[in-house]
Amino acid sequence: MTPHNLAELLLLAALWGASFLFMRLGAEDFGPVALTAVRVGGAALCLMPWLLLQGHAAALRRHWRAVALVGLVNSALPFLLFGVAALALNAGLSAILNATTSMWAALIAWVWLGDPLSRSRSVGLALGFAGVLGLAWDKASLKPGEHGVSATLAIAACLAAALCYGFAANYAQRRLQGVPPMVVAAGSQLAASLALALPAWRLWPAAVPSATAWASAAGLAVLCTALAYVLYFRLLANVGPARASTVTLLIPLFAVVWGAVFLGETLTWPLLLGSTVILLGTALTTGILQFRQTRPTTR
Repeated sequence: MTPHNLAELLLLAALWGASFLFMRLGAEDFGPVALTAVRVGGAALCLMPWLLLQGHAAALRRHWRAVALVGLVNSALPFLLFGVAALALNAGLSAILNATTSMWAALIAWVWLGDPLSRSRSVGLALGFAGVLGLAWDKASLKPGEHGVSATLAIAACLAAALCYGFAANYAQRRLQGVPPMVVAAGSQLAASLALALPAWRLWPAAVPSATAWASAAGLAVLCTALAYVLYFRLLANVGPARASTVTLLIPLFAVVWGAVFLGETLTWPLLLGSTVILLGTALTTGILQFRQTRPTTR
């Protein structure tokens, strides 16, 4: 990985870490549905002209069904679920639960695609989900918070969003191999925008969102979605999926920093311990860490 690739990786982690901050700042004024619609709609406006300039319109027409499904399960649903979670959980905890995406992806690949689980990946899955259970046990509460969302519901929403990401990764691998990355990126945002247009119109906030909320929505759309997709797909092409996947370990670190700096969020010992276990499980599941293979000795 060159210094330029490393800089792009860190920028991507910083952007996706900031998305949890922006959701915290925008979800209260907009509501999860309207905020998600603004996010994917703004990203589509940024990415679709780029797709057309690259001459990929025909490819989008050929693969529109598969791309539309990816738009639903990789953008519309998880963004909406994280928007719900932002009403009850801090940015750092949401980002840490998001790190379970690679574990869900490995589990789905094993069940659906027959992708074998090595010893390292199996241990990683067990560790990661043990960390999730520990965090959930520490935070679980069925009592609705200030915005009507309980901590338990918010944690479940984060895990469901990560499950959506894991399914989308496997589905795209199976159905969209060879499709230009910009087709998937731009087309999925367009599909998510169309799917959320009517619900967002029906649930648009009665009060005008604040300037901070609008700035957060713009940051989500332009920086954390449109620009982040471009960076991610460039990294996939330049350094490969294994190295690009290390971004999942960096996102929670940035999210915790942004939350502490801009929202005054604190890092408690249970959160620190649980996040460490989850990130260790993620590293094993993605192959970033592996058990050393022992060879039998010969005489």
